[in-house]
Amino acid sequence: ISVLICEFILIVSKKDFEGFRKLFHRFLQVKGPSVEWSKINRPPEDSIQPYDKIKAKGLPDNIADSLNKLVVVKLNGGLGTSMGCKGPKSLISVRNENTFLDLTVKQIEHLNKTYNADVPLVLMNSFNTDEDTKKILQKYTHHRVKIHTFNQSRYPRINKESLLPVAKDMAMTGENADVWYPPGHGDIYASFFNSGLLEQLIAEGKEYIFVSNIDNLGATVDLYILNHLVSQPNGKRCEFIMEVTDKTRADVKGGTLIQYDGKLRLLEIAQVPKAHVDEFKSVSKFKIFNTNNLWISLSAIKRLQEQNAMDMEIIVNPKTLDGDLNVIQLETAVGAAIKCFDNALGINVPRSRFLPVKTTSDLLLVMSNLYSLEAGSLTMSERREFPTTPHVKLGSSFTKVQEYLTRFESIPDMLELDHLTVSGDVTFGKHVSLKGTVIIIANHGDRIDIPAGSMLENKIVSGNLRILDH
Repeated sequence: ISVLICEFILIVSKKDFEGFRKLFHRFLQVKGPSVEWSKINRPPEDSIQPYDKIKAKGLPDNIADSLNKLVVVKLNGGLGTSMGCKGPKSLISVRNENTFLDLTVKQIEHLNKTYNADVPLVLMNSFNTDEDTKKILQKYTHHRVKIHTFNQSRYPRINKESLLPVAKDMAMTGENADVWYPPGHGDIYASFFNSGLLEQLIAEGKEYIFVSNIDNLGATVDLYILNHLVSQPNGKRCEFIMEVTDKTRADVKGGTLIQYDGKLRLLEIAQVPKAHVDEFKSVSKFKIFNTNNLWISLSAIKRLQEQNAMDMEIIVNPKTLDGDLNVIQLETAVGAAIKCFDNALGINVPRSRFLPVKTTSDLLLVMSNLYSLEAGSLTMSERREFPTTPHVKLGSSFTKVQEYLTRFESIPDMLELDHLTVSGDVTFGKHVSLKGTVIIIANHGDRIDIPAGSMLENKIVSGNLRILDH
């Protein structure tokens, strides 16, 4: 590590360097898997509470008192590249021309106006998203939401063979464009603390943060969970709540809660020995997964940071840069810190609180009539007869948002849809209705235009179907 320090100390900020040095030092020390499979136990019954039990406590008369202790933090470090967009993912339009960020601001403003409260919004940006996000924040100047930002760290990618940084200087353009990275959302604790914002919010009387990914449209402020937190007796106050929800076959890779060394702990698939990966994916053994909606005590974060006691497992993420250079980046996950907090708790919440938009398939769901939009919040339409969302799989022709938008003249009626698979060169006319299981496959060289006004119910469409303007 001394070679690394000599190479690197001159070209990074002091706090970033210190954080990276600690992470890299731990990486060199760790040998073998971070968990012993035989020591894993199921969490005790009372350590994961059903949401209905939390809701049954009701709400206090003065909800504003609870809300005034809360800060909403959105993880805003990601780019929209996986959906073919440039710039921050939070600036992609997802519903009625509203971006993820628009919806977030509307939700919090609605809370503040309804309860005469003062819930601020904090965005954790990365060096990739900070500049573009700050430009757009000017549009919210007259909204009833105070908005703060801080940046997560900037760490160097490491040559997999030499274990030396591949950066030549501090520049982030040209040949240096790919050699820096934001080290995962587990960096929130140190960056929030180092920014001075944590201290400022504590001084303003704030006690808890509600943290979630900005692309999870189900992650709205839940007044029942907040009330559960602030109504606990001081000596036994819960410092960390992780919202979990029941696994489906689509969630088998999601992190889960276990009991390990007497503590509630997050187990990620990357930590599982290869021989036990299938067991980890089992829906029968590990029934719940982490939504990454977290409620965390501000004073506890401050204490753990000051004591240097924030211990999170290292995620080693391999990448290949231009020129076939193999590098690694060291990351941590925000939920992995659960074991460091006192009286940590899981709450098994309804699936509706986990509505991430990672792909255009997800985007189609949230843009459709399956959901209604009110005050920035999406709720499942009452006209849908069952609460689960359809399984939608759009092919590679739909991957990029701009191309996806050109393939739908209007978003189909999906209220009675169970399953949709679309592959190849397919377009949809206006006012199409999809019901049951619909599979549309245009083979290579073919094109399928679904005519305006079509109703497809339990249909497989393949071959070539062109609708020509004339």
